[in-house]
Amino acid sequence: MDLDFTQEQEMLRDTVRGVCERYAPVTVVRQLEDDPTGYSPALWQQLGELGLLGLTLPEQYGGSGQSMLEGAILYEELGRTLAPSPHFVSAVMSAGTLLLAGSDAQKHTWLPKVISGEAILTPAWLEPQNGYGPRGVQLQARLDGTSYRLTGTKRHVAFASAATCLLVLVRTGPGEADIDLLLVDPRSPGIELTQQHSLASDTQYRVDFSDVRVPVADRIGAAQSGWATWHAAMLDGIILLAAQAIGGAARALEMTVEYSKERHQFDKPLGAFQALSHYMADASTAVDGGKTLVYEAAWARAQGKPIDRLAPMAKLFACQTYRDVTAMAEQIHGGMGFTVEYDIQLYFRRAKQQQLSWWDTRYLEELIASDVLDHGTPDLDAVRVRA
Repeated sequence: MDLDFTQEQEMLRDTVRGVCERYAPVTVVRQLEDDPTGYSPALWQQLGELGLLGLTLPEQYGGSGQSMLEGAILYEELGRTLAPSPHFVSAVMSAGTLLLAGSDAQKHTWLPKVISGEAILTPAWLEPQNGYGPRGVQLQARLDGTSYRLTGTKRHVAFASAATCLLVLVRTGPGEADIDLLLVDPRSPGIELTQQHSLASDTQYRVDFSDVRVPVADRIGAAQSGWATWHAAMLDGIILLAAQAIGGAARALEMTVEYSKERHQFDKPLGAFQALSHYMADASTAVDGGKTLVYEAAWARAQGKPIDRLAPMAKLFACQTYRDVTAMAEQIHGGMGFTVEYDIQLYFRRAKQQQLSWWDTRYLEELIASDVLDHGTPDLDAVRVRA
């Protein structure tokens, strides 16, 4: 693995950092906490104009055709600034699912709109009291002629109020993996949105479906192939979330080091106290190790190598590092660090939220253990969503 970035990759990093500093400073992050829409139109427009919405999507649909390495650079920078946007749900998870299993018509209809920012797609996946595995999908889709009829509830649907279309995981049979993926208009009769409030103050919704009709033509992929498609898309997605987490951890550590130099106690800076300096040294080691693991996973994906173990390892370690580093940062900041006036609490809250979201610690450990110990298919449905 080559650990050096190319000149083009460094230019990409500088571009994203500049855009985030201008269009997603901390003042914007604060303004958008618990906002019903949840993102800045100015930032979203810039991401589209610079080709960052379609960075890793094929050129034939208007994307840039870059690899997972470039995607990780983008997400590391987004993580540093906590930039709020539906990029992940729309340009990564939804677009990735369409690329894997969508028909030509679906790809040509939706991908150019996603890449330009004209359309926002978001997955509706998790359900109340259910797990992350296939049996956790219990929203019923009954076939009625040329349409499915949907009844059930989804939770933690990001940016649902701004979505042009929902990517809904539904159950179409009694078998464990009898799952389909449907494109659903959120303005369809029978759909109700209710905003949820999370630890990270991001924008999530509960979506209730009451006898909602969806044409069979809006199914993505073959019948009951949805779970395999979703799992494959998730493996790609969690690499980028790992990069986002390690970017946030690195910035939180930088902020803490700066604070430890400026804040004095007993006539010397906090960083001069050996115990505190060792905490920061340990954090620096963990962040650097996490970054290496993240980019190894991204490199493996870019080279077409298996990521079944590397991707979960990257998210597991990066999110744990993010949580631990921000917890340490809060301790060094003292009681003031937990007040809303200080920015470090923004990172602390988002670190824990990200650790719990899009496959949490226990689920990732099950995936890794299954691969390491060659146990075959793990019982992932025993892992419940803790929210």
